[in-house]
Amino acid sequence: MSWGGFKKAATRAGTQLMQKTGQVERTVDHDFAEQESKYRTMEKESTGLQKDAKTYLDAMRTMSSSQERIAETISLFYTADKASEGAMAGHAYKAAVDELDNVVTRDLDGPFRATVLEPVGRLNQYFTNVNAAIEKRNHKLIDYDASRSKVRKLVEKPSDDTVKLPRAQAEHDEAREIYELLNDQLIAELPQMVELRVPFLDPSFESMVRCQLRFADEGYEKLSGVQRYFSENIRDDYANGQLDVQVENVLAEMKELAIYGV
Repeated sequence: MSWGGFKKAATRAGTQLMQKTGQVERTVDHDFAEQESKYRTMEKESTGLQKDAKTYLDAMRTMSSSQERIAETISLFYTADKASEGAMAGHAYKAAVDELDNVVTRDLDGPFRATVLEPVGRLNQYFTNVNAAIEKRNHKLIDYDASRSKVRKLVEKPSDDTVKLPRAQAEHDEAREIYELLNDQLIAELPQMVELRVPFLDPSFESMVRCQLRFADEGYEKLSGVQRYFSENIRDDYANGQLDVQVENVLAEMKELAIYGV
């Protein structure tokens, strides 16, 4: 920060302190406050959207990797009996999840990044410039309030130096002009930016749904093919709770083993 910038920052800090103590009147623009509030909501939600979308993609990659590890472990369980129904199902399951991992990379990861993460990220980059404009407007408002207070004090208690009041008035007029220009611009353009979020995000939202649908369809197709390796009554047994009974029976047999009580 330059020396001039440091002096301005110090002066503004002093003005803000006097505003808190009631020595300097604070200007409140309700129109700007309303538009800034709507913009802040958009900024928060859009930033959260980018974070959650990335979390979703990371979770899908993690799920795919976990499926592969599960499939690898299951295939090891049937190594000794490769011709059994369970072994064939385990092999089919591993082949299915391997293909699904390719689907994640081909049909989800790349397209999702290109049509969802990157557009939302570009939108969020605009917030840096908008926030800088808002900060500049706020600084100019402090300058305007300080100059107005200075003029008021000189009017209430005239100085022996007759040049002070005209000079202070000129500074006040300039500060007000700069502040009102920035303030009016933001009041006009912040609503436009908020409204444009919908047409901007619509294609990304549609793409996100399509990516998820494609992955779900591929998953259903691949995993449905594994079912033919199971007995026809497996699905019925699952629906009526018989599989749970079978599991409990096997666990009961394990508990009867002598090593269980060791």
